[in-house]
Amino acid sequence: DMMDGRIGAIRAALDSEGFEDVAILSYAAKYASCFYGPFRDAVGSSGTLKGDKKTYQMNPANTDEALREVALDLQEGADMIMVKPGLPYLDIIQRVKSTFSAPTFAYQVSGEYVMLKAAAQNGAFDYKTALMESLLAFKRAGCDGILTYGALDAAKELKQQKSA
Repeated sequence: DMMDGRIGAIRAALDSEGFEDVAILSYAAKYASCFYGPFRDAVGSSGTLKGDKKTYQMNPANTDEALREVALDLQEGADMIMVKPGLPYLDIIQRVKSTFSAPTFAYQVSGEYVMLKAAAQNGAFDYKTALMESLLAFKRAGCDGILTYGALDAAKELKQQKSA
């Protein structure tokens, strides 16, 4: 969550209830992005939400703010960091990982997934090949883990590659 102080409050609440070993994954680097659109459309919130999330999501042109937010969340007790969306922010993933050495995750959001699917359906490339290449890019940038709408497809592809 992008709200300042939220990680510290969550950590304090967990610790006060005896849950010191519960890990916190911070969405410290969540950028304002058009790539969230397909999710908002799918859940029917694109026209009903009146607030503008851009007031608390990061400006895509600003790279240094991500490092400041990550540092603050780690200081408040975050154990892991999420960069969202992923592909447009591989540079942020790399900077977070190299600066803090904290477990770093990427969220390949709905728009990134739809982009791969649509391009493949229009003959631009093979979907599974593009999906696996995009996941490899996350690993190369420094991700310890990846959340993706293509997880089942990736798992099937990895299983097929292993048995081949």
